Amino acid sequence: MSKKVQYELEYPVRCSPSILYEFLSTPAGLQEWFADKVDYRDGVFSFSWNGSPEEAEVLEQQENEYIRLHWKHAPKEEFFEFRIQISEVTTQTILIVKDFAEKKEIADQSQLWDYQVKDLFHRIGN
Repeated sequence: MSKKVQYELEYPVRCSPSILYEFLSTPAGLQEWFADKVDYRDGVFSFSWNGSPEEAEVLEQQENEYIRLHWKHAPKEEFFEFRIQISEVTTQTILIVKDFAEKKEIADQSQLWDYQVKDLFHRIGN
């Protein structure tokens, strides 16, 4: 089995970090764009897509800056993260998505994130 590698995607966003963070870190926000149904209890998000459930525990988070999650079925060293940065040059808000995939699957996984983030931007009026 191939070892997964970390990759990173950046998306400029036209909204404040606090609004964006709500969409990345709350069940209501995530349910708007990331999954069909989202619940949160005791540090664990329960996501559902077409009735297929997945759980991810919150590893770390800093309000208006980032949230890092770990899929319960994934190896311990893997995670996915939503990070919010402000460009020093343009002062624009930037969403950074970090995830893991096998090298040959990074393009497909990136395309999936592009689709998801496009839906997020639509929801926040971007």
